[in-house]
Amino acid sequence: MRWLWIPLCGAALVIPVLVLAGQGRGFDGVVGSIQSQYHTRATCIPLMGIVSLIARGATQGGVGDLHVAEFEHFSGPVDGDAMNRIVEKKLGRGWEQMVRESSRNGKQLTLIFSRPDGRRMGLFIVDFDGHGLDVVQVSVDPDHLNDTIWRYKHHRRESD
Repeated sequence: MRWLWIPLCGAALVIPVLVLAGQGRGFDGVVGSIQSQYHTRATCIPLMGIVSLIARGATQGGVGDLHVAEFEHFSGPVDGDAMNRIVEKKLGRGWEQMVRESSRNGKQLTLIFSRPDGRRMGLFIVDFDGHGLDVVQVSVDPDHLNDTIWRYKHHRRESD
């Protein structure tokens, strides 16, 4: 009878993990929902993990955890409200919308969400330009980003 407890405990631990994994949250959840809703496939960008590491090194830790999905030849129009609902539902709690810009004819759409990520800030961007749709998730260091923006503003003033 004791041996029966081991498989039962194992199942009790594994089943919730499988159920939560199947919910498709976050970046993969948004990409999967867009693929399902619009009957299209995202282009796989090879070696994205290496690109993310290079971005972190090149920006001295300013940018990291980069995820990109590209939908080439994405046929529009895109319903801004529907896309917004997909992203809000699949991103989950903690994400706040910063920007929503869309054209009335559905040929352009930009959504930008953010959330605190420890000392960093997570950004989630959906951009549709009438021909393709890009989905990007990235973690940025806000202090580093602010310093970079200041440096470019200062540089621009000197060159004027």
